[in-house]
Amino acid sequence: MSHLLAAVLAFATLMVPMTGDRARPTQPQTLFHTLFNDFFDEPDGTTYVQTGDIPAMWLRDSSAQTIPYLRFEQTFPVLRARFAGVIERDARNIATDPYANAFMANYHVWERKWEIDSLAWPSILAYVYWRHTGDRTIFTPALHRALKIVVDTYRCEQIHAKCSPYRYIYHTHTIEAYAANTGLIWSAFRPSDDAVIYRYNIPQNALAVVALRGAAQMLATGYGDSNYENEALSIADAVQVGIARYGVVWNEARKAWMYAYEVDGYGRALFIDDANIPNLTSLPYLGWCSPFDPVYLNTRAFTLSAGDPYYFSGTYAQGIGSPHTPKGFVWPLGIIARALTSTDRREVAASITTLAETDGKDGLIHESFYPGGYWRYTRAEFGWANALYAELLFRSVAGWRATPFVADRTILPFQRIAQTPTLATTYVQIRNTGLLYAALGDLLQAPNRR
Repeated sequence: MSHLLAAVLAFATLMVPMTGDRARPTQPQTLFHTLFNDFFDEPDGTTYVQTGDIPAMWLRDSSAQTIPYLRFEQTFPVLRARFAGVIERDARNIATDPYANAFMANYHVWERKWEIDSLAWPSILAYVYWRHTGDRTIFTPALHRALKIVVDTYRCEQIHAKCSPYRYIYHTHTIEAYAANTGLIWSAFRPSDDAVIYRYNIPQNALAVVALRGAAQMLATGYGDSNYENEALSIADAVQVGIARYGVVWNEARKAWMYAYEVDGYGRALFIDDANIPNLTSLPYLGWCSPFDPVYLNTRAFTLSAGDPYYFSGTYAQGIGSPHTPKGFVWPLGIIARALTSTDRREVAASITTLAETDGKDGLIHESFYPGGYWRYTRAEFGWANALYAELLFRSVAGWRATPFVADRTILPFQRIAQTPTLATTYVQIRNTGLLYAALGDLLQAPNRR
């Protein structure tokens, strides 16, 4: 390789700051991997999004994989059709079965695990897209029907024993006893697709509050549907009160008030965190609370410590894992959530350093890996993690602001929306921004682009 070519290639790469005055050269195209490898334009005008190396479309993953790229639609309007297609596809999937969490390309159910966040994420995607673009073409009959189904399903699952048609055979340690009339939404599975232990999962309920408030605005503005707008707000208020009453629990071991991961409404609580989002660590990223919320800070100090039974450490990494993967494995999603909710530049840099030193082929992100030997991992590339890693670098290296999931402020009053500290100088941010726009433009013009 000539010195001239080496210089050209070096200039065309992002220099990602790491700890120890180091920088990792990163090809900007890598950050758009999921957008061009996991998104498929379908003949019916919708967009099918698979979750990396699994050929199925999760409602949660597809929405979360889309949100980091919404910031590019103004410069590249051609992306609007792709993003609107995801919203329409999710809406039709919800109408197929609101209790399913994943679907196939023919709209058949791939997996039917009732998880509160499966309905929350598509609602948030539609709201964020609409607020970001002003594009009212997404207000189709299918989205209207889906939003009403979301509201109806959440209301039903608040009174699960009296209303719900959902049944599933469990071979788990789920504890069936739970208090009724808590205002909280009943769930069968966690965002990890693992069964709950206690029926009220607090991070999922928090995300439902965010989703319902956005859905209420869309129902009112997009459809003039004041009845469902009011119903959505009523449920959101009840869930919010339920979290405050049952989800904030005194942890005697830590002598602190904390958000529990799951509760039963009778006083029993589970103090853990799972790397899958929504989790307790990610609450400010979701817009539900501020990174300065005292109860959140108490909770974060626990979830990112050895006190959390799913927090693992090794020679190459430390972070939150999940019972969904082998014991001792950490998830990049958990490391990314830690960085996205941090207010400390050093913590962000340390998180990026870990991700950069443990990633896979071509800079792609695993589902989980063994911190004592990162070459042992589950799933070679995880679409959701790739997209969220891109979001982290968009913020920390290019200096872009967070895309808020809520209007103007967080759900809790007088508290600020989380913003990730930047790690690069203004000059480097401008340079990186130019490289990212150029890379996306090249990918969109490529003959074999999807």
